[in-house]
Amino acid sequence: MIELEVYARGLRDLNKILELDLQLEPIAGLRYKIDTNHDLVYFEFDRPTLSLRDIRAIFLKLGLEPLFIGAVPPELRPRTKTEPLSA
Repeated sequence: MIELEVYARGLRDLNKILELDLQLEPIAGLRYKIDTNHDLVYFEFDRPTLSLRDIRAIFLKLGLEPLFIGAVPPELRPRTKTEPLSA
């Protein structure tokens, strides 16, 4: 199981919660809990169905700036690595 915690200031707004629920509900294998008292979302994945970029895009679409709390599981990091340009 993969776990991730995200802080997003402003998540206490009921409209934001409903919009976030609409975005996350169709994602297979994803469980989440929204802590409105602390503007937190707890994610649990059976397998990495989303990347950090995907999660960030969902929050940004709602006008929220996500901050990832704690260690980010390597399974959620982008698969491509940048390489330095040769001179």
